[in-house]
Amino acid sequence: MSGTVSLEEFNAGFHEEPGYLDFARFGPLSDAVLQEHRVQSELLSTARFGSIDLVFDQDERVRSAAAQLLGLPTDQVAFQPNTSMGLMHAMFGMTGVVAMSPAEFPSITYAASRAADALGRLSVRWLQPDGGRVTPGTLRDQLDDDVTAVAVSLVDFRTGYVADLEGIRQVIGDRLLLVDAIQGFTVVDAPWQLADVIVSGGQKWVRAGHGTGMLALSERAADQLVPVLSGWMADDSIMPLDEVREAPAGAAAFRISHPSSRAQAGFAAALESVAGVGVDAISQAIADRVDEVIALADEFGVAVVSPRERAERAGIVVLDAGEENATVLAAALFNHGVTVTTRGGVARLSVHSSTDDDTVSLLRTALTSYRTAAN
Repeated sequence: MSGTVSLEEFNAGFHEEPGYLDFARFGPLSDAVLQEHRVQSELLSTARFGSIDLVFDQDERVRSAAAQLLGLPTDQVAFQPNTSMGLMHAMFGMTGVVAMSPAEFPSITYAASRAADALGRLSVRWLQPDGGRVTPGTLRDQLDDDVTAVAVSLVDFRTGYVADLEGIRQVIGDRLLLVDAIQGFTVVDAPWQLADVIVSGGQKWVRAGHGTGMLALSERAADQLVPVLSGWMADDSIMPLDEVREAPAGAAAFRISHPSSRAQAGFAAALESVAGVGVDAISQAIADRVDEVIALADEFGVAVVSPRERAERAGIVVLDAGEENATVLAAALFNHGVTVTTRGGVARLSVHSSTDDDTVSLLRTALTSYRTAAN
């Protein structure tokens, strides 16, 4: 999708310090998000006449903004406070056998395991991923007729690999496809219509801060998932006084109570900004920066263990200096003000469209220092 705002205008709303390469962990907030926080805080602190209705009106706005980016009707999207809660809703609502890699981010594995242990309607089939990647071939070789659903990350948090949703859908047929989209939502132009359940938080690439997220359901998923945790706010068309009403159909059933209006307004503002510039423009800018990061790693002899092909990657680059030099690399990055995630002996770098030339220069300086120390 293409928008009406230039990439330069979009990036001008961000002010992270040079050296920040950790968007896969947390995305610094934009001016638009901070402004929404200020407005909502003002309304909540003064309770100016007629203002409280504006506070409660954010739900429709945020669902509409998410639905626009996903290409779905607004009523198929529900706001969630984080990815984990959305995954819990989905897994506790499933029946049958869900297949997934044990190497998925714990939000997925814990939600499935807790649902299996608590209700007994769901069981987990642990896949053996291909080099940490869940591919169509992985699924073709390991699925059987007992499996009723497959859960996968759009972008793997360890390897940076972008799942082939089209290939996965072809292999799994009419089984439910659950996608944890947090490492790619708003920066990967994914075929969302192929997924039955889409869950994402807003604190990483969306850059909306913690306490933000969404759950989107296909019509098929809405029919099959049981809304185990469905509160009195599920059907907001009428106040359910003196009665307990049945959960409504669709994504609305997975609401419990009033969310934070600050969180909803900030999330909506971030999504609206993305729609303004277009996911394709953001994705292209990220791809160009990733090319630069990979070229620097090659120049200084640091192994890149994440995908190199654009079709298989998003904004994550994983560097492996080897067991003997892992600490040296981590120290060089830290000492030169380059913020990354180091885990398991590798360094995960993640860039956004706002990553600037100064950040790339700092990375070059850090890698120069690393090379000198390693030699």
